[in-house]
Amino acid sequence: MTETKSKVLIYTDGACKGNPGPGGYGTILLFNEKKKEISGGEPHTTNNRMELMAVIEGLQALKRPCEVTLYSDSKYLVDMVEGGYLNRWKKNNWMRNKKDPVKNVDLWEKIFQLLQVHDVKMIWVKGHAENPWNNRCDELAVAAAAKFQQ
Repeated sequence: MTETKSKVLIYTDGACKGNPGPGGYGTILLFNEKKKEISGGEPHTTNNRMELMAVIEGLQALKRPCEVTLYSDSKYLVDMVEGGYLNRWKKNNWMRNKKDPVKNVDLWEKIFQLLQVHDVKMIWVKGHAENPWNNRCDELAVAAAAKFQQ
C-alpha cells in the first residue's frame, strides 16, 4: 500500500535591484488551512538566481515528499522544468549545447534533486497582476532585497 502524498501549493518570486545587484526571494507554502512565508536574499545576485532560490527554499521546507503545484511568474524557471530542458541539461553534464554551460548550475542541481523527492507541477502566472499570492511573494522578495541596499 502506498502512502498518499500531501498536496501543497507553493508560490514563488524573485526580485533584484539592478541585474546583478541586491536581490531577494519570497515563497509562500499553502497546505490545508496553514500558510508559511519564507524570504531571504543576497547582496550581489541576479533576478534568475533569486527566482530559483525561491523554489529551492519552498521545496526544502517540506518535511516529507509531497504533491506540489508550484506557481511562478518566471518563464525561465517554468519553461526549463516543464519543457524538459532541466533533464536534458543533467543528462548532458550541465551543458546547454556543445559549447555553452548552463548558467546557475549550482541552483539547477539543487532543483533537480528536489524534483526527485517531490511530484512538482510548475505553472506560470503573470507577474504583478491579479494573483494575490504572487503579489505577496513579490512584496517579500522586494523587502528582502531592500535589506541589502544602501
